[in-house]
Amino acid sequence: MTASTHAAEPKPRARDLGIPFDGIPGPLNAITDVSGVTVGHTTLIRGEGKLVVGEGPVRTGVTAILPRGTESLDPVFAAWFSLNGNGEMTGTTWIAESGTLEGPVMITNTHSVGVVRDAVVEWLVKRDSSISWSLPVVAETWDGYLNDLNGFHVRKEHVFSALDNARGGVVPEGNVGGGTGMRVHRFKGGIGTSSRRLSKVDGGYVVGVLVQANYGTREQLRIVGVPVGKEITDLMPTRGNAEKGVRDAGDGSIIIVVATDAPLLPFQLKRLVKRAAMGVARNGGVAENSSGDIFIAFSTANRPPGQSPKTADVSMLSNDHITPLFAATVHATEEAIINAMVAAEDMTGINGNTVYAIPHDRLRQVLKKYNRLVEK
Repeated sequence: MTASTHAAEPKPRARDLGIPFDGIPGPLNAITDVSGVTVGHTTLIRGEGKLVVGEGPVRTGVTAILPRGTESLDPVFAAWFSLNGNGEMTGTTWIAESGTLEGPVMITNTHSVGVVRDAVVEWLVKRDSSISWSLPVVAETWDGYLNDLNGFHVRKEHVFSALDNARGGVVPEGNVGGGTGMRVHRFKGGIGTSSRRLSKVDGGYVVGVLVQANYGTREQLRIVGVPVGKEITDLMPTRGNAEKGVRDAGDGSIIIVVATDAPLLPFQLKRLVKRAAMGVARNGGVAENSSGDIFIAFSTANRPPGQSPKTADVSMLSNDHITPLFAATVHATEEAIINAMVAAEDMTGINGNTVYAIPHDRLRQVLKKYNRLVEK
């Protein structure tokens, strides 16, 4: 199956299970609550059984996040942060230098970064033939436990589809897009999103987060403070007959995209994006040695000058009023990760390797045991 999955069937989300997160979400509880932001996925699921490199099984894809949608590629102020650098996010050197992001943020698997980057350049040039320079942002996490990683199944047409079909509204989560073959805390993981809306007193701004979650060990998993990983110790990933006895370390990576409509300048976005790490930590992430924990944040509030204007007037939120945005980033990141887990479904990939979704009924039982369940 090859699909652009933005009109997927709605799935239960973490709040639907009665998980009591901090903060007030936006109407969609998604990164698309930040006006103008659009998301598109292309999901690739094909084949089963023994791994044949170049043929499959295939369990991968690509996800696109466009700060101003497909109608405008005007730059946005941005910043990035590496909590642990065993991973990749291209284009970050220029973001650090210029303080701006020009174009989409793409997420895929580790060995497809190059083709996705080149496809974005081609997509941009097709839209505007005068473009002679581009440094696309493409990030990755590793899906080689389930996917024919060395088969290079993500093609430029899949990138074009994710970009062309990006839209606002509900964002599909779980086994979709770049998150198709991912796992988190040794449950099935993938794409998750959440948002927070500040009170009118704090400016009424919105912070939206999207994650591609593929990190963490089971024993570290905590959900709203409950040691879920120590309560649900079974349903570990299992290797098929072709790979019996091979150790499964269980650690991995996470990519986090933070969007806001608050008028933040690049140095403030640098402060904001660091707080995403605290959302990971609340769920038990410790940034293992082999983990690529790389985050990017952008603001849609200002229109940074392009190549023509010599000057531009911009607005800036006072640092004295930025703390509520920090809290919103922490809380939205925490919930986005759990949304990825809740939406994900069991998946079997190469050589019969299987990763199980977190069981909703048992999760509710554990939360109830610790008096943390909100009864629906």
